[in-house]
Amino acid sequence: MSTPSLLAIGLGNPGAEYEDTRHNVGHQVIDGLSGRLDISLQHQSDALVGWGRYVDQKIGLAVPLTYMNRSGDAVAGLRAHYDLPIDRLLVIVDDLHLPVGTIRLRPTGSSGGHNGLAHVAQRLGTTEFSRLRVGIGNDFPEGRQSDYVLSPFTDEQRPAARSAREDAEDAVLTMARDDIDAAMNRFN
Repeated sequence: MSTPSLLAIGLGNPGAEYEDTRHNVGHQVIDGLSGRLDISLQHQSDALVGWGRYVDQKIGLAVPLTYMNRSGDAVAGLRAHYDLPIDRLLVIVDDLHLPVGTIRLRPTGSSGGHNGLAHVAQRLGTTEFSRLRVGIGNDFPEGRQSDYVLSPFTDEQRPAARSAREDAEDAVLTMARDDIDAAMNRFN
């Protein structure tokens, strides 16, 4: 297989009980792209992975089957299996520091307190990988962060959350077709 222009990996938790939660917005973005690009995801080790084409670019989509806080195991495994340069990886996560309806794409950065990103960085041995953060807001009482991220968006939040997921999908496609700078210029 020739090297893809991008392997987009959406973090989240496995299982139907987490499917529609804020914490699984990374999975939701990959699900949307899978449908748009007609790429089916197949079980491979500890992830679901699919390959296809967008315009003239080869693109990979993946969702780890590990829990969020162990996502680095799957991401590092995929990178090693496909021998991907670090600049061909894009990790998609929820971010409670961003308002619902917003996205932020960066070529590098810290975990920002996100345990999934921290584990990815630990397992890759670097923070020099691209990440796409999808805002989930932080409207929760003190001490209730876990309940908040593991619950669905409210009826009031759903339209903005849907719009952000669509923007995130478009950002992934722009990055695959052009590059991260073009995607950041358009979506940040």
